[in-house]
Amino acid sequence: MASTSAPRNNAAYGRITSAASTLYSDNQTLIAEIRKATIMMKEIAVDFERDNKSEEIIGIMNVKELEDGLLELVKASDECTRLSNAIQSVGNEYQPGDGLTNFSKLFDDKIEKSKADSSSVSQNHPWLRQFREAIWNVHHAGQPMPGEEQEDIVMTSTECNLLNTKCPLTGKPVTELAEPVRSMDCKHIYEKKPIMQHIRSKVAQGRCPVAGCPKKLQADRVVCDPLLLIEIDELRSMSKQHARDDVIEDFTQLDEED
Repeated sequence: MASTSAPRNNAAYGRITSAASTLYSDNQTLIAEIRKATIMMKEIAVDFERDNKSEEIIGIMNVKELEDGLLELVKASDECTRLSNAIQSVGNEYQPGDGLTNFSKLFDDKIEKSKADSSSVSQNHPWLRQFREAIWNVHHAGQPMPGEEQEDIVMTSTECNLLNTKCPLTGKPVTELAEPVRSMDCKHIYEKKPIMQHIRSKVAQGRCPVAGCPKKLQADRVVCDPLLLIEIDELRSMSKQHARDDVIEDFTQLDEED
């Protein structure tokens, strides 16, 4: 009599991976919404800081309250990220066996491992850092924040959350990609059509085209995740701001020469 354990195991594996993929996607959508909220809070705080000349105390209170609220959102985002990592790990590593799998313990173990591996401290989170820099630059543009050196300005004010800013296949900046996608595994970003052709190529064997990256890509795990378009738009805004700052600096130098 033919064994039915293999088909059952395959069916269980399919359900688990499908559920993990759905939960991961939902969680990424939540992180994207949190990011939108932090960007909005930063813009409101900058407006408060810029317009509070005659109401300085009220303005400071408003900015401080927004910063405290943003810190809470950063902590929530960090928790969601750990949850996403745990979901992704369970979905990738689950192997059906003869016995019952204790998913509760498996998931808890992944959460704890994610916490241990995470070096992120909420107070040093890039989103919070960008908020504070934006407020500081309203009245102190070009000056180092308290406790920093001058050369730190360039390093921190140009930070973005994207791992690569150009498609490794086309050479186009990610801000100009028609259909940007990101690997769920190595987090590199590509133009969709070229990377799908690359994955199907027998020569490339599905390896990530970024030099030094050892990951093998799977077509269903190279996607436009909810956070990607937000981060690309943020990079686009940062580039425009830096361009405006350069123009202002050039005019300032001309005035000094005159």
